[in-house]
Amino acid sequence: MKFVKSLAVASMLAFAPISVTGAYAANVVETAQTAGTFGTLLAAAEAAGLAEALATTDNITVFAPTDDAFAALPAGTVEDLLRPENKDKLAAILQLHVLGAKVMAGDITEGSTQVDTLNPNAKLTVAKDATGVSVSASNSAKVVTADVAADNGVIHVIDAVLLP
Repeated sequence: MKFVKSLAVASMLAFAPISVTGAYAANVVETAQTAGTFGTLLAAAEAAGLAEALATTDNITVFAPTDDAFAALPAGTVEDLLRPENKDKLAAILQLHVLGAKVMAGDITEGSTQVDTLNPNAKLTVAKDATGVSVSASNSAKVVTADVAADNGVIHVIDAVLLP
C-alpha cells in the first residue's frame, strides 16, 4: 500500500507545473482570466490574434481595461471592433495598452513621461502624482490597481480603454 501511495504522489508531481521558486506563476493571460474582470479584453486579444503573444512574451507591462471600462465605450463599439474586418484596428488599440518592458508602479517617477508601446504608431503618456498613476493617449485612464504580478510581466488595471 505504501508503494501505491508513493507512486500516486510521484505521478502527481510529474504533471505539476514547476518553477524556480517552487510555486506556479501564471502568465498575463492566465492572471487576467483568474481575476474574472477582463473577459472583454481577453476576447478582444483572441480576436486580434494577440492572446498567445500576451501569454508568452517576457517582461511586458499591460494596462488592462476592465469589462466595465469596455462597457463604457459608446454602444456597438466593442461589437464593431470584434468583427474580423476590424482585426487590424483592434490589434492597434490593444497594442497601445502594452509596453515592451516590465514597469512596476514604484519605477514610475513623479511627473509625466512618454513611453513606447507595442503599437509602433502610438505612444502613451504615463503620469504620476500624489493621486496615483494615469496613462493617456487620445484619452486618459487612471490606474485603479497597480502591480498585479504575472510570470512574464505585470498588469496595471485601468478604468478606461485607451484609444490611439
